[in-house]
Amino acid sequence: MHNSLEVLLDSLISNRIEALYSDLLKNNSIYNQFSSDRNLYFKQLHELLPQDMHKTLFLYDDADLSVHTILEREIYLQGFKDALQLHNELNITSN
Repeated sequence: MHNSLEVLLDSLISNRIEALYSDLLKNNSIYNQFSSDRNLYFKQLHELLPQDMHKTLFLYDDADLSVHTILEREIYLQGFKDALQLHNELNITSN
């Protein structure tokens, strides 16, 4: 039962984060600028590094993206827990 709840939450969180990214791409010029800069820097590194370091650069990028994905999920989940706790505390004090 606990695993099925986690799977459900993971799916909901993933969908929500994807929606947030979509909104960022449409509405946040600062995010778009940093994203463009990051892509440019990655391309420059790729072009300047020797061929034998390209795999290491891609592995670094993959690990970095994985760390950010885990962090996003954990932050979103903690925010959800915090909201539930706040809701419960507000209900206790108002009763």
